[in-house]
Amino acid sequence: MFRLIPAPLQVQNWLREGALALKKAGGATLDLLYPPACLACRRAVSEHGGLCPQCWSAMRFIERPFCERLGTPFAADFAAEAGGRTISPAAFADPPVFQRARVVARFEEGPARQLVHRLKYGDRDELAGPMGLWMARAGAELLSDADLLVPIPLHWTRLARRRFNQAAALAAAIEKVSAVPVETELLLRVKPTPPQVGLTRRLRAQNIQGAFVVPEERRIEVEGCRIVLVDDVMTSGATLNAAARILLRAGAKRVDALVFACVVRES
Repeated sequence: MFRLIPAPLQVQNWLREGALALKKAGGATLDLLYPPACLACRRAVSEHGGLCPQCWSAMRFIERPFCERLGTPFAADFAAEAGGRTISPAAFADPPVFQRARVVARFEEGPARQLVHRLKYGDRDELAGPMGLWMARAGAELLSDADLLVPIPLHWTRLARRRFNQAAALAAAIEKVSAVPVETELLLRVKPTPPQVGLTRRLRAQNIQGAFVVPEERRIEVEGCRIVLVDDVMTSGATLNAAARILLRAGAKRVDALVFACVVRES
């Protein structure tokens, strides 16, 4: 009978170095076949999954000070006058159903709109990885004690046409770096709502009413759970509010929202 003898430490190091060399060689071959390009403008960059300096400087990342409830930035003069206040007038006047929202960038300026549209409509599913990484960084405080990621679902008819749910792809990318598990069946879209584009805030809320349900057999998984909703864009917040309301009614302990971009309305 043969006995397997552990390889000496030197041999193990050789094997490890060989594996790293193969990995580097594979990456170099990939770069020759598909040279790294800016995610937004396709200019040459040094590494895959990044932006060129011009697009990076044009990206309107949202950083503090921002509204702790909506995740939207304060105007510079308002932030100075606020003296440390962290809740925006919009959140005071019309508090969201979700507890907190965090956002990577403004949608209406810079490359954020291009990235969202290419992910959603342009069959560029490879964008979900880097976009999800940015979202994980922006939403680190939400993810630190979250139990589940729940992407905003599509109605099955729209999913059949599009064959791709961008929110689910972003949630999967966030899961890889945060280790917070994704659940795509806890929240279902049962109403085939027409697109929200062009609707007023009031009509958006009416349009999405009754669109979501938590299946009865899955309610036990929601009870007491801290959930982070994931979507690509927040415009009025109507979709996120409707989804959060259903999850809270099903017994969720807390519902937050994490999106890649938001439409900022200046006061």
